Amino acid sequence: MRLPLILAAGLMVAGVSHAETPAPSNDQPTLRAIAADVDPKALEGTIRALVGFGTRHTLSDVTSDKRGIGAARRWTKARFEAISKDCGGCLTLETPSQTFTGKRAPNGVVVEDVLAVQKGTTDPSRVIIIAGHIDSRVTDVMDFTSDAPGANDDGSGVAAVIEAARVLSKHKFPATLVFAVLSGEEQGLYGGKVLADHAKAQGWKVEADLNNDIIGNSHGQSGVMDNTHVRIFSEGTKAVETPEQANGRRYNGGEVDSPSRNLARYLDGLADRYLTNLDVTMVYRTDRYGRGGDQVPLLEAGYPAVRVTEAVENYDRQHQTLRTENGKAYGDTIEGVDFAYLAQVTRLNAIAMASLASAPPPPSGVKIEGAVSPDTKVSWTPTPGAVGHRVWWRGTTDPTWSFSRWVPGAATITLKDVVIDDYFFGVSSVGADGWESPVVFPGAAGSFESAAPTPAPK
Repeated sequence: MRLPLILAAGLMVAGVSHAETPAPSNDQPTLRAIAADVDPKALEGTIRALVGFGTRHTLSDVTSDKRGIGAARRWTKARFEAISKDCGGCLTLETPSQTFTGKRAPNGVVVEDVLAVQKGTTDPSRVIIIAGHIDSRVTDVMDFTSDAPGANDDGSGVAAVIEAARVLSKHKFPATLVFAVLSGEEQGLYGGKVLADHAKAQGWKVEADLNNDIIGNSHGQSGVMDNTHVRIFSEGTKAVETPEQANGRRYNGGEVDSPSRNLARYLDGLADRYLTNLDVTMVYRTDRYGRGGDQVPLLEAGYPAVRVTEAVENYDRQHQTLRTENGKAYGDTIEGVDFAYLAQVTRLNAIAMASLASAPPPPSGVKIEGAVSPDTKVSWTPTPGAVGHRVWWRGTTDPTWSFSRWVPGAATITLKDVVIDDYFFGVSSVGADGWESPVVFPGAAGSFESAAPTPAPK
């Protein structure tokens, strides 16, 4: 047993007795149906359309209907509108924007995101986001006129966002889904900042941001091929923790149990259970070494977020001016995209969004007690919509949750002969139909709750 989606009700571990009321079945055929609906041809069609705009540089033309980022954003908006028409108007289009000036935008630039919002049926303020950035670049980050196809960086992420919208719009979910196509990533992660500020202004309770950036290549620069793994990057400690919270975390643990890290574990479990020939490689970093992505502004706003990225990268195809040197081709062209692999990564995103949006919210108020005791007491605030909770624990050097106990109809349990000093603990919430939330580590270090302000009256 590795994760909250691989469960055993009433597990007998360390003297814990079997629960009297069995847990609901956690098998979800809907997730298999969603995964099967992802179409590699649709992903290819989206990327070909995006490449057809020549360049999508953030500073490129915004008035032409055929070239530049303006045309690409309008095409994306029209694509979302067509999907919404097919589902009876289930998507609401939003285009938040801000003007930024910086080292890579010295004259100022309007950065506009294109969002398609699928409102939740019963818990609409709780939000699950999938994101990818539409802008592209070449070797010179300020060159906004040369062709910059951006097929994989990040046409692949945008294709995943649009295909997830097409597939998931056929279903209804308690929580809200947001399909976000961002601009300005290459110039300074500006699109992520627009998204984070918009989320706060709207009062969204963002439970997860799945940022997809460079997810379509399976052939590494060194010649290694890997089409069976995808990397999930996640921060270990919260970007927004206070000095007091950091002191408590350093003493009692939590360095590898931020909500983002437990979100990564959740995706790992989904891949193990519902997908064939795709495994998650969790990377204990916020992003690749010395590099960044649009999940960072979401983390800085206090929202759980991860970066989804292919297992092996080819740097000859990233941020490169189109050219051939000594017989070697450079540039981010469509020939570098493996559409079958991209479909697998898109499936993981789609089932993750569906599972998160179907489950009750993650528990709040998780606490542990048990100093100078052979037993550990775990407590939490009862979760709306949950029929029970699952208490998890693992050795302090184990990467994934090892043991669990199903707890129906209560908000506390004492784990007999489980010594608080020797384990890390967490709690997940479970709905009547078996949908389960990510695990929440005790205290501020693991809480999924953000401090988003209440929006001003309109």
